[in-house]
Amino acid sequence: MMFCRRVFLSLILGFCLMSFCFSQEIFSQISKVSVYVEQSRNILFFGDSLTAGFGLTPSQAFPAYIQNKIQGMEWNFSVFNAGLSGETSSAGLRRVDWLLRNKVDVLVLALGANDGLRGISPELTEKNLQGIIDKVRRKNSRVEIVIAGMRMPPSLGLDYNRQFEAVFSNLARRNDGRLIPFLLEGVAGMVNLNLDDGIHPTAEGHKIIAKNVWLVLKPVLEKMICRQRR
Repeated sequence: MMFCRRVFLSLILGFCLMSFCFSQEIFSQISKVSVYVEQSRNILFFGDSLTAGFGLTPSQAFPAYIQNKIQGMEWNFSVFNAGLSGETSSAGLRRVDWLLRNKVDVLVLALGANDGLRGISPELTEKNLQGIIDKVRRKNSRVEIVIAGMRMPPSLGLDYNRQFEAVFSNLARRNDGRLIPFLLEGVAGMVNLNLDDGIHPTAEGHKIIAKNVWLVLKPVLEKMICRQRR
């Protein structure tokens, strides 16, 4: 009788130990999943009035449409719109330090249009934009870079336009970034997609810009998600 009781108690003790270990394993896995889910990443859209959504509400600017697409995919990225009307590359180089108080995981750099309209040297524009990238990289060496390409009206001359357009492809290549060939593709010059000034897109125009951006940005985010899950 005493032997049977001991065997019974041993079985109970063994079962309890197994249950405890199993529970600990489940808790460990849940903790890992929770940590993964909570790791939100920041996407900084750093640009001028085109990024800010001049003449529109913030929810009508293309970065907001990008955030909607991300939410639709149920991805854990937060979009920050740092567009400022009239911003040049020189002003952006000074302003970026203030923006880097928060971590930047993806930089969508959409500056340079105002440089071109003012006839600023493409060499200076490229130098300033590279300076912005360098500052962001010093804060986060693994930041993903997306460069929004711009073009100027033919009135500025063929030579200037060629040099200006090359700025953005040069930056993307040098920094292992992704290039949006022309941010305003399908929008520039379209009367029905721009405000009365003929320069700034309407809400419908911004939806098209969002598609241009998403075509390049989506694979970048997918790569980051896969990297995070390893």
